Amino acid sequence: MEIVVIWFRRDMRLDDHIALSKAITYAKKHEYKLFAFYHVDPFFTEMELDLNHEHFFQSLAHFVKEARESQVYVHLFHDDVLSAFQQVIDVYDIKAVFFNEDQVGIGQTRDHRVSDFLEGKGIHVSKWQDTHLHGARDILKADGSHYQVFTPYYQSWRKQEKQRVIKVDKSFFSSEHSICDESLSQKGEDKLKSIIKGCSRKFDQIGSDKAMNTLNTFIQKRLTHYHEKRDIPSVFGTSKLSRFLKTGTISIRTIFHAVNEGALYEDEGWEPFVKELAWRDFYHMIFAHYPEMKEKEINSSFQGVKWNGDETLFEAWCKGETGFPLVDAGMRQLNEEGWMHNRLRMVTASFLTKDYLIDWRKGEAYFAKKLVDYDESSNIGGFQWAASVGTDAVPYFRIFNPTTQSKRFDPTGQFIRRYVPELKHVDEKWIHEPSKMPIDEQIKSGCVLGDAYPLPTVDHQERRKQAISLFEEAKQQ
Repeated sequence: MEIVVIWFRRDMRLDDHIALSKAITYAKKHEYKLFAFYHVDPFFTEMELDLNHEHFFQSLAHFVKEARESQVYVHLFHDDVLSAFQQVIDVYDIKAVFFNEDQVGIGQTRDHRVSDFLEGKGIHVSKWQDTHLHGARDILKADGSHYQVFTPYYQSWRKQEKQRVIKVDKSFFSSEHSICDESLSQKGEDKLKSIIKGCSRKFDQIGSDKAMNTLNTFIQKRLTHYHEKRDIPSVFGTSKLSRFLKTGTISIRTIFHAVNEGALYEDEGWEPFVKELAWRDFYHMIFAHYPEMKEKEINSSFQGVKWNGDETLFEAWCKGETGFPLVDAGMRQLNEEGWMHNRLRMVTASFLTKDYLIDWRKGEAYFAKKLVDYDESSNIGGFQWAASVGTDAVPYFRIFNPTTQSKRFDPTGQFIRRYVPELKHVDEKWIHEPSKMPIDEQIKSGCVLGDAYPLPTVDHQERRKQAISLFEEAKQQ
């Protein structure tokens, strides 16, 4: 039987999906059947499950169920990716494989490997850029080189036309036009069920319906005031769409055009939000041009920074026990929910690298395990920005003061009290620096320092001086 394969990956939806739309058009033209394929990669399934992967696999299970209810039987394969494709080749005559490509990281390496394998067998491979508004090589300078500073990149990005939402012909979703071969899917099916059974928590904010509801609610209720409230972690001021972009349960085009059409002309929140979408494209572009940036600082001047290897301090940061309330609240939010407010991502990353002087790679890897919206390009870019070692990064001598950040962005301590219950009854006067509380206040609030809540694990002013010296020393080498 002659078939066209649609290979789903981090694009778990049936709407606004370039590769799916193109695969259907191709299958209709040649009168081939459609075979939906998902590769459950052993690289990820053999890792210790943490919040990031638990969320991803639950989203996958939801998508498979949703797709099958729409008469698109997504076949699951748990094997080496080439072996998985070979299993299909052994049964069906594959004429073409369509997928939305990865342009960075191990996904790009896998895509090249699979493409070479398929083309070597005479199978047509059709790859599409679907995950970003603009791909890694779409926005370049006039001389063909890539941007390294965000502002000029954004100015060029804004001028470029954005692709419209893609129409998918769902009339093709039927047993007449698509393959359902349960025997081929059994091994992958069993593996996914096993993973879901082993999850430590259940996520309910998954799937395309929830994604669309979240988008519509954001446009109706929060977009207008996005610029005012997005930096305040105690209020629901952000879009909360990043987790859906991670799994592809909603497309970036759908978000951009809905916001563009739904915003009032005078909405001040529109451009700050759209700029965040551009940052996502920017860091993706940077990663494509610096494929080693996950392990190596982009700014070569700081590749020799002598980071602190103190594991006790690193563990305190991970657990949210640093003695700096806003830092601890942010880390505990991450550990509990698999998500952290963006302002706090900057605060906690800066604290790790500038107050603890600990290698940014360790923080990036910890976020990778926990964040349900983990985006490799953005997370690496963000950590290199905070650590002052990346492209267009904050200067190394500009160091966030965690107490000042706390007073500015959580003035009453509302967010701190939510995630650090030891400080729940601490007076607003002391909430940002509980170590300054007199002992009678400590007893009164039920928070004796060094017992109920840790004393500051470092002196910020001293560490600030050390950080500047550390970077200046690296520059001189």
